[in-house]
Amino acid sequence: MRLFAASWGMREPAVYIMANKRNGTLYTGVTSDIGRRALEHREGLMPGFTKRYGCKLLVWYEFYELMTDAIDREKQIKGGSRKDKLRLIEELNPEWKDLFETLA
Repeated sequence: MRLFAASWGMREPAVYIMANKRNGTLYTGVTSDIGRRALEHREGLMPGFTKRYGCKLLVWYEFYELMTDAIDREKQIKGGSRKDKLRLIEELNPEWKDLFETLA
């Protein structure tokens, strides 16, 4: 697992959490291209949960070497409590900044 510091177009498995505001609605996902996927959420390009609830802020992510490991981690996070998700975000992003800009 690796946290942060990615480049656009870099294909690397990642687990991420999007939010609509601090302590608001959360969405956990997995992708092989975090920059593209976060942009899709931000721009509302894909129908579904994040568009419906306005989850446009990338508030947490971590990278994996293997997609299977990323998928396992996504399942673990989704199976956990909201409190666990909030703890993950607060530990790495206590100000709930939009981390989308860190992808450049």
